[in-house]
Amino acid sequence: MLALSALPAYVNLRWLWLTVAAFLGGGLNAVAGGGSFLLFPAILGMRVLPVQANATNTVALWPGQFTSIAAYREDIRKNFRLAWPLAIAGLIGGTSGATLLLRTPQMTFLHLVPWLLLGAATIFALSGPVSRWLLRRKGATAGHPHHPRRLPVFLATVAVCFYIGYFGAGAGFVLITMLSLFGYQDLHEINALKVVSTTMANGVAFALFVLNGQVVWRYCLVAMFTCAIGGYTAARFARRIPQQILRATVVLIGLGMAAWFFVKVHS
Repeated sequence: MLALSALPAYVNLRWLWLTVAAFLGGGLNAVAGGGSFLLFPAILGMRVLPVQANATNTVALWPGQFTSIAAYREDIRKNFRLAWPLAIAGLIGGTSGATLLLRTPQMTFLHLVPWLLLGAATIFALSGPVSRWLLRRKGATAGHPHHPRRLPVFLATVAVCFYIGYFGAGAGFVLITMLSLFGYQDLHEINALKVVSTTMANGVAFALFVLNGQVVWRYCLVAMFTCAIGGYTAARFARRIPQQILRATVVLIGLGMAAWFFVKVHS
């Protein structure tokens, strides 16, 4: 007890915030996305170097993403001819992005963090209007089947998955929008393609970060376990919270974290 009481107070507060951020981040990922807005800064606040903090965040969140494949297995099976090329695109893009991250100097990445957070928050802010526009577009094109050319879709997916391997916040919505703009209309098909490509991109990033020793496991394991609890809890109570409130919360968190990092980096 004496040893515990002798610990500096900030250590306990940082561990407490990491646990809370992981719980809330897992919950946000389960119902709206954007868990990295909370978890990544919390890991960085544990005095972890920026690149290692991002790698630890990716590894902590990936198991929850991987399990989503099971939820969409029927849709993936139905769309297998489309899913496997996008899985390859995810591997190519994720490998490239994660490799670039590992070669990025720590201070360079730290200076990029506020811009990455601002970009991801902007994506979330636009998600509502764009989603409504896509629904109107889908209604206007109903009865006019369109078969997108696969090479442009493949190359665009590689580009998005490159971002996933490098940072990744908000990328799920980018993929949904991209596939819709290319002409995919069935929501189950879109989700199946999104889940496959994002899981592959984050999976290869997971492997590269682990093999290169970039993961701070004492924080990662706590975050991984707490994220799983948060995701399960949120999934059970998500229907009680309006989606507009959830999305607005994610955007405010993202913009707030971006502003905080802009001040911190340039102070």
